[in-house]
Amino acid sequence: VETDDQIALLSKPRNKGGNSDLASAGFNIINSIIGSGIIGLPYSMKEAGFPLGVLLLFVVAYITDYSIILLIKGGNLSSTKTYQELVKKTYGLVGYLILSTLQFLYPFIAMISYNIITGDTLTKVFQRIPGVGLDVLTDRHFIILLTTIIFTLPISLYRDIAKLGKISLLSLILTIVILIIVMVRTVTFSPQVPKSENAWIFAKSNAVQAIGVMSFAFVCHHNSFLIYGSLEEPTLKNWSQVTHMSVSLALVISVVFAACGYMTFTEYTEGDIFENYCRDDNLATFGRFCYGVTVILTFPLECFVTREVIANVFFHGNLSTVFHVVVTVVIIAVATGVSLMYDCLGIVLELNGVLSATPLVFIIPSACYLRLSKERWSHSDNLISCLILVLGVLVMAVGFVMTVLHPQECSHGKEMFYCSPSNASLHNSTLPP
Repeated sequence: VETDDQIALLSKPRNKGGNSDLASAGFNIINSIIGSGIIGLPYSMKEAGFPLGVLLLFVVAYITDYSIILLIKGGNLSSTKTYQELVKKTYGLVGYLILSTLQFLYPFIAMISYNIITGDTLTKVFQRIPGVGLDVLTDRHFIILLTTIIFTLPISLYRDIAKLGKISLLSLILTIVILIIVMVRTVTFSPQVPKSENAWIFAKSNAVQAIGVMSFAFVCHHNSFLIYGSLEEPTLKNWSQVTHMSVSLALVISVVFAACGYMTFTEYTEGDIFENYCRDDNLATFGRFCYGVTVILTFPLECFVTREVIANVFFHGNLSTVFHVVVTVVIIAVATGVSLMYDCLGIVLELNGVLSATPLVFIIPSACYLRLSKERWSHSDNLISCLILVLGVLVMAVGFVMTVLHPQECSHGKEMFYCSPSNASLHNSTLPP
């Protein structure tokens, strides 16, 4: 039984709420989850085995839901208003620096993955434009540099994240369009793709890396305090309602996307699902364009987070105009350099999942709550937190070792064998191009 003091602390509202109703706050959480990470979910089904993969998606969604609420409980118990403050109060400077490193790594590696996706998707879009042909616009290195210089770098130089506000709505609309395209192609294109022998096996050896990819997709913890504080009535009851609603809807969309993507390509599924569609598939090309735009628009938001972490750790939260520009340019230059050298999305998603997302979702919220909780160990919150903590440590350790020892093969940039003219072409005859 919770003590009266703890109940009072947990349920107390913030001194001052924001302007968001429950629906608006829910939309923000859904958008945080259904971002660019969703594109790797069919690949996670291939890694885990389809039946186990779907079960694991439900487990990761439950842990996400539970740990987001746990974070706010920890914030109320420690009277802190940000993830960093919470960790600093519970685990001191060492905890703060570990969290800061993770909060830098997660968006930074995401920026690398976004550049890889941009190079993969937009080159194939330009190949379908008459007159472009196989010239400079179909070279991934040129496309990555071009989009960085023209779009992502200038937008990333904004100081105020509010100016990027409408981007989240546009990104979500484009993600829904992509989901519809993947669903349509499951019906119209999958008969052309030969089904592999072990396509429906229950479990496979890379299930741990699959949890990493799923965690990468579901991370929204860095936004939790911000969204909680924006509620008109920031209470634990309201927050729980918003979280349950948002995570449930995000789970439904994620399962549909993962299942449709995997059912179309089974064992041939790539880390970037759009690598699986044929170059002459006009509907998929439109999907590639939508996805390319989505990641270009999401990139500056991730850059904002990495820059803020550097500002907080090294510059006491304030960057002069000169340092603001220098730090932004250096972050983007390094991320772009890595993405120019490496083009396999699957392993990037795996590494970011096990190294950054898993501790942010599984380990840190549970560890903070256990440190702050005054309840006896048999209390349900403590037991579940312990279980999530142990699971997180196992996923992080085993996932990292497996990713390094058994990296996934990658065929990015190549036309898939089932796209050759000798295969019966169903995708352009079933739907108008």
